[in-house]
Amino acid sequence: MCQEEGVNLQRGMNFRLKGGFSVILMSLRQGAPYADRIEENGNILIYEGHDIPSSKDGPKPKLIDQPERNPGGGLTQNGLFFNSARLCKEGKREAEIVKVYEKIKPGIWVYNGLFSLIDAWREAGNKRKVFKFKLELIDEPIVPNLNNLKTIEHNRLIPTSVKLEVWKRDKGKCVQCGSQDNLHFDHIIPYSKGGSSLVAENIQILCARHNIAKKDRIE
Repeated sequence: MCQEEGVNLQRGMNFRLKGGFSVILMSLRQGAPYADRIEENGNILIYEGHDIPSSKDGPKPKLIDQPERNPGGGLTQNGLFFNSARLCKEGKREAEIVKVYEKIKPGIWVYNGLFSLIDAWREAGNKRKVFKFKLELIDEPIVPNLNNLKTIEHNRLIPTSVKLEVWKRDKGKCVQCGSQDNLHFDHIIPYSKGGSSLVAENIQILCARHNIAKKDRIE
């Protein structure tokens, strides 16, 4: 994941990295630190903002409102994403394009596709306020101004349980060449041609090279 992005991703929210797009890291695993969730058959991601950093003598992060600004006054990652969503809703700018990775096992992250950041709000609960961000999956295979992503197809989201089953079956390797680098979950029968995202039998692991080469072909 870090190799793919060309940066060392030390945090879950990363507004506008080198390539001009944003990256977020999500998790639906039991015990995950934030309440991310998927809605509308995988088309919508509701992503929770992030807490203040933990410090030895500071307050407990889970007891404090998630911050919009740093102590120096600048916007936090929450604030940057929130401001972008607000400007989009007001029609002052296009929706932010966000690359999403999901943690499915310790140390294992998978690419979930490109999403548009279409809404954001603050939500009260457990005696504090947290940020919520609404992102919509992009179906278009070509996204303007993201040259390094133009050849990647963005199909419907594959449930985490299916990814885990496929990862175990394919031994975490590309089924074509055995590569363990830059892996993607691929629909054997493409979603655009009626293939399901919900069964492991229609999903396989391919490296980026073989995923791009396959495109919408049924093999």
